[in-house]
Amino acid sequence: MKQQIKTIAFSGITAFVAISLIKFPDQSLEASIRGLNMWWEVVFPSLLPFFITAELLIGFGFVKFIGVLCEPIMRPLFNVPGVGSFAWAMGMASGYPTGAKIATRLREEKQLTRIQAERLVSFTNASSPLFIFGAVSVGFFYDVKLGVVLGASHYIGNALVGVCMRFYGRKKEQQDHAAETDKQKVSIIRAFKEMHRTRINDPRPFGKILGDAVLNSIQTLVMVGGFIILFSVFTKLLYIAGISQAIAVVFQYLLKFAAIPAELAVPMFTGLFEITLGTNLISQNDAANLLEKIIVVSFILGFNGLSVQAQVASIIATSDIRFAPYFFARILHGLFAAVLTAVFYTPLYLNRTSFDFKGVPVSNDAPEEPWMDLLYMLSEMGPLITFSFLFIAVLILLKRQYKN
Repeated sequence: MKQQIKTIAFSGITAFVAISLIKFPDQSLEASIRGLNMWWEVVFPSLLPFFITAELLIGFGFVKFIGVLCEPIMRPLFNVPGVGSFAWAMGMASGYPTGAKIATRLREEKQLTRIQAERLVSFTNASSPLFIFGAVSVGFFYDVKLGVVLGASHYIGNALVGVCMRFYGRKKEQQDHAAETDKQKVSIIRAFKEMHRTRINDPRPFGKILGDAVLNSIQTLVMVGGFIILFSVFTKLLYIAGISQAIAVVFQYLLKFAAIPAELAVPMFTGLFEITLGTNLISQNDAANLLEKIIVVSFILGFNGLSVQAQVASIIATSDIRFAPYFFARILHGLFAAVLTAVFYTPLYLNRTSFDFKGVPVSNDAPEEPWMDLLYMLSEMGPLITFSFLFIAVLILLKRQYKN
């Protein structure tokens, strides 16, 4: 019976999308182009260097080196091996779904157990500082100082999720954990030996490692682009068909319970599907004050959005990592971030604003910040970088096929 319900649900959703695409071709094309431009200009060129670098560092054993040194930190806090520090740092620096990509690779390398990988995925997929400060704070709210509040609540909330998830699956690997803890000691010499052993155990030459890093990264980013376009179109179709407004009624009661205007229900529902679109709609809403807006935005950033969650699910599907712990952690992260935003708003924003700007609200004429300069540069150079690496990937595939 359960499988039959799934079949009906999946078929119904697919049929709805197909019919809507035929009925609303112009709006679907517009939404598709918006998602494509986002991937082509920003997502691909900003994430590609991190993905390639992560693949190379794993292949050369550097992650193992960092893992040995960070073991005393990661074990007590998050109950994961020290190699998890690399996924955590890279996930915060480059944004989702980098953490899931690295955690999956570490699981494939047998450097993590399944439980440890599920813990790691749950708190290493965060928004990047570029997105929080550049796109959200400056691009949508025209106030870079909001990025301090959003960033602090987002990353501290993310760390709290990691601390909470350390208890996940603890009974199942209690004995293994004790055995591993006894033999782990901080030693630069041992860390170097582990790095060297990892590199020696990989028989691939440098050219093969580099080629695999480029191909694997591009393959993952193409998949990410597909999800961005798909959810951009799907969110637009839901809004056109009036489904978003109908479902948002449920969120109105939740928002009223939290003393937040019900007018944010539709933008919030949109943001739960696609972060960028929902955040933009929230910033343009005049029914709520600034604090109420950024509380909802913080929850959406912590939840990641179903678009990002689908990307993570697709990445971890190649391993035995389960999706449920990650989904639970996203709800937890959203709640932590929303509460911390309310706590940090006065000390990190109001006090600083009154001190620095004498309480003058930030307008659209505010001077541009370095974050916006970086976004403009990505918009200009992004398509060239994307096309160049796609061309390189084609050359690598043709060369390998010719050799075979």
